[in-house]
Amino acid sequence: MVGEPRADGGDLACVARVSDAAYEVLRAWEAVDGLTLRPAASGLINTTFLLSDDRGQTVAVLQRLHGGVFRPTVHLDTDGLMPFVRSAGLQAPRLIRTRSGALWHEAEDGCWRMMTVVGASTHDVAPSLAHVASAAGLVARFHGALAGVDWTFHHVRPAPHDTAARLSALQGALVEHRGHRHHDAVAGLADQLGALYAQIARDTPAALPTRIVHGDLKLSNVRFDGETAVALIDLDTLAHGTLDAELGDAMRSWCGRGGEDAAAIAVDIDTFGAAMRGYASAAGAWGPTEDEWASLVVGTARIAAELAMRFAADALAERYFGWDRAKFASAGDHNLLRARGQASLAAAVWAARREAERELAAARA
Repeated sequence: MVGEPRADGGDLACVARVSDAAYEVLRAWEAVDGLTLRPAASGLINTTFLLSDDRGQTVAVLQRLHGGVFRPTVHLDTDGLMPFVRSAGLQAPRLIRTRSGALWHEAEDGCWRMMTVVGASTHDVAPSLAHVASAAGLVARFHGALAGVDWTFHHVRPAPHDTAARLSALQGALVEHRGHRHHDAVAGLADQLGALYAQIARDTPAALPTRIVHGDLKLSNVRFDGETAVALIDLDTLAHGTLDAELGDAMRSWCGRGGEDAAAIAVDIDTFGAAMRGYASAAGAWGPTEDEWASLVVGTARIAAELAMRFAADALAERYFGWDRAKFASAGDHNLLRARGQASLAAAVWAARREAERELAAARA
């Protein structure tokens, strides 16, 4: 191995310790001599390092799984399902087996894995509508590749998109934290979100098909070659789910204008239209059903409202994964801002739903 672990920002001592551990873990794999290890610039859940050759080209990804979120058995799901994706002509990262032939390596500080690299670039925000359309088309082909696959997941997460449960948790947090400095602000948000969710629930189709979905379609989980989306990454969230939540979460993320850390987030209908055109053009013979198509706009509003409920409850509980201490005095302050932002986005989507539905109809035509 060559190179010295480095990091920019954050707790440098902690990063250095993790980097040292990563160097030790590499011995579990073959063919890593002469490669440079460096911390990745992005990634909130799993600790990620990039392995580069002497030309600076990234040749593999090394990650430590976040044990509080995922269990090692998640690798049995990704390794078992990606052959269906590849057989449909799509790219997907491969788990590189250890010297002993295992899919992952158990170390003192947790579970580590190594994966191949797919695509050339990642974007947090789409550079163009062409990128959006291509990404949505890739998602449609990914869904199609897994449509009809009979799979029992080894790693099952609690239902991530139970909006009624999120609202109930928010109401419980208001009772539990009556004396919190943000209580009145959160109570006002809870009233607003509860009223909006009641409208959303009335317009949500009752029984949508359950499919194998990616589960976390933020744009940074799409890999590109130029303007062309070529692969989905961060596959630990694969699960059985419904398209209204899957694409609703994607559209909430892709179409929100103002950034995640903003008190007011607008909806970009042009981006929504480009995504729907890309998805519809690549969906092919597998679907979606009429009810699924009808659920996509309302699903976008629902997931934004659901996320606002989560942030609002966490504002009172003073917890937040990745709280930005440089910008916010407390986790509660950060969460409250994010809750307001997602609540504003949910309201914006709901107000623009007829326009968005027209974009969807035009895309399907």
